Amino acid sequence: MKVSIGPYRHRWISTVYVKYMNKKYDHDWIDNNNLFERFLEKTEDALQSVYNTTINKILDKRADQKINVRIDNYDIWSMDDTLAHIVSPMLKLLKEKKHGSAYVDDHDVPESLHHKEALENQDHPDHDDLICKRWDYVMNEIVWAFEQKTRYDWEGDYYEFDENTKGWPPKYKRHDVEGYEEHRERMSNGFRLFGAYFECLWD
Repeated sequence: MKVSIGPYRHRWISTVYVKYMNKKYDHDWIDNNNLFERFLEKTEDALQSVYNTTINKILDKRADQKINVRIDNYDIWSMDDTLAHIVSPMLKLLKEKKHGSAYVDDHDVPESLHHKEALENQDHPDHDDLICKRWDYVMNEIVWAFEQKTRYDWEGDYYEFDENTKGWPPKYKRHDVEGYEEHRERMSNGFRLFGAYFECLWD
């Protein structure tokens, strides 16, 4: 396998208002609250308009992102393992660099992270103080699942053969069936969450 993916086409973006709001409210804001914040928002819009009619017009004429992917036959012998080694480091970097949180359904997180029954701001029914924690939980479970997939010997955490056994099948010195099943089910759930929130994997 050989993969070469270049950067996205660069554009100038005004972030005066967004950076101020993120710094003031720690990424937990919905809308401007006072005259100065409304002024900053309008300033950002004006700057963006200038960028779009000047420098971005030139930048938009540049070539799109360059992508070159070559797949070899051996890459698909155990395609799930091959993808795990690629996806795992990408997920870890996304988790470290992410600037937002996706909407997460209650059935995908523990009860302690479920949406509040009564929300303070009824104009934004999906907004509460657990949004980031729910997404962090989902990301952690997905990252953990792919980390385990890259471990070819994770099953060995739950059994140990008796070296003194003769013949076949060998006897176990230690065999934690319950722990093995819990581990495997958690991995499967992480892969399920990966599919369910695939389109939310952005920075």
